[in-house]
Amino acid sequence: MALFNVLVVDDEQEFRDMTIKRLIKRDIIAEGVESGELAIERIKHGDIDVVLLDVKMPGMGGVAALREIKQIKPLIEVVMLTGHASVESGIDGMKLGAFDYLMKPMEFESLHEKLCEAYERKKIQQNKIEQAQIKHDMFFFPG
Repeated sequence: MALFNVLVVDDEQEFRDMTIKRLIKRDIIAEGVESGELAIERIKHGDIDVVLLDVKMPGMGGVAALREIKQIKPLIEVVMLTGHASVESGIDGMKLGAFDYLMKPMEFESLHEKLCEAYERKKIQQNKIEQAQIKHDMFFFPG
């Protein structure tokens, strides 16, 4: 049984393919796209739990994509990937609602752990919303 769905958004194909392969080995449903624009389209039409999002990409960068993702599906957790030169972008991402950011290159274990933590937070938020909905329905539509 797969744990959760991850969308890897990175214009470096080798990194994207390797990350997806390693996540799948851990029973995580993983797929990838190479741009912020494609990520937005995929998120609109799919069941994604966590996005691994590179900050620096041609076209729509990671911070702009994050802003869009949070507008479309606020519960999706986003982990930003940043190089040394763009740490500030990672911090900007946190201000816009990213779960966290990781510096490239990183150990796969650290990446895997961060994605799992992000998914846990998404599950907690989803449960809170579902519980509030149940209480609301019980109040307005008793017995």
